[in-house]
Amino acid sequence: MRADRIFAYGATAGLIGDLVLGDPRRGHPVAAFGRAAGAVESLLWRDHRGWGAVHTLVCAGGAAAAAALASRAVRRSPAAAVALTAAATWAVVGGTSLGREARAVGSALEAGDVEVARERLPHLCGRDPQSLDERQIARAVVESVAENTSDAVVGALVWGAVGGVPGLVAFRAINTLDAMVGHKSARYLRYGWASARLDDVAGWPGARLTAALAVVAGGDPRGAVRAWRADAAKHPSPNAGPVEAAFAGALGVRLGGTLSYAGRVEHRPVLNAAGRPVGVPDIERAARLSRRVGALALAAAVGGRPALGALRRGARAVVRTRKGHA
Repeated sequence: MRADRIFAYGATAGLIGDLVLGDPRRGHPVAAFGRAAGAVESLLWRDHRGWGAVHTLVCAGGAAAAAALASRAVRRSPAAAVALTAAATWAVVGGTSLGREARAVGSALEAGDVEVARERLPHLCGRDPQSLDERQIARAVVESVAENTSDAVVGALVWGAVGGVPGLVAFRAINTLDAMVGHKSARYLRYGWASARLDDVAGWPGARLTAALAVVAGGDPRGAVRAWRADAAKHPSPNAGPVEAAFAGALGVRLGGTLSYAGRVEHRPVLNAAGRPVGVPDIERAARLSRRVGALALAAAVGGRPALGALRRGARAVVRTRKGHA
C-alpha cells in the first residue's frame, strides 16, 4: 500500500477516534511526554539559551526518533502502518476535548455561574480567571478555541502529511514543549527561547491553513479575509495572529484587548474592530467553526500528501540527473 493511502486511512481513523473517544482522562501519551520533558528539565535547567536548546533537541528529537523507529518497524505491514498512524493521530489531535472544554465554560456562563466558568477556564488557557467577567471569559474561550484549532488539530495534520507518524509526533512534542517552557517568565525567558522559536516555525504553515479554512468554513468570508489582512500582524504571536483574526472576522466578533497571565497584564491590539463584543452564544459558534475547520484540514492534508510525494520524487530525480552530469 502506498504511503499516501496509509496516511489517508490512518489519519481519518485517528480523527474519528478523537471524535468518538476524545482524550483519555488518564494515561494520555502527551501527558507522559510532558512528564518525561519535565524530568529532562530538572536535570538540564540553566538560565541559558544553549541549555534550553539541548532540552528541546533531547525531548522533541527523541520523540521524533522513537516515532521514526516505530514507523520503520511496521513498514512491511500496511495494516500495522495504518493502525500506527491512526493511534498517533488520535494521540496528538485534541479537537474533541477542545470543544468539550469550551462548551463546559459556555454552559456555566449560560447558567449564570461565573465562578464555575472561572474554575473551568484554566483547562483552555493560562489566563488569570479571577480578573475576568462574563464577557471577558467568553472572549478568552473564543480566542483559545481559535488558537488551539491550529495547535491541536490543523498543525498536527499538516506535519503528518509532510512526515507521516514522525511528523505528527514531532509537531505535538514541539507544541507541548512551548506550552511548558516557551512562555516569558523569569525562569524560562532564556531556557525556553529555543522551544518558543521552534514552535513558531513549526506552527507557521498550520496557522495559515487554519486561517484560510476559517475563511471557507465561517459565516462571513469577506469579513474573515478583511480581518486577517488588516489585523493579523498586530498580534504579538506570528501564528496566533492570523488564526484569531480570521476567526474574529468569520464570527463577526471583536477579539483582543487587555488580558492577564499570572498577574502580568498585557494590552493586545483589537482584532476585527468592526465586529461586536463576544457573547456567550459565540462560544458554541466558535466550537462549531473549529470542528468544520478540522474536517477541512483532514481533507487538505490527505489531498496534499500525494502532491508532496510527487515533489519529493521530482527533487530526487533532479539530484540524480545532476550527479549523472557531474
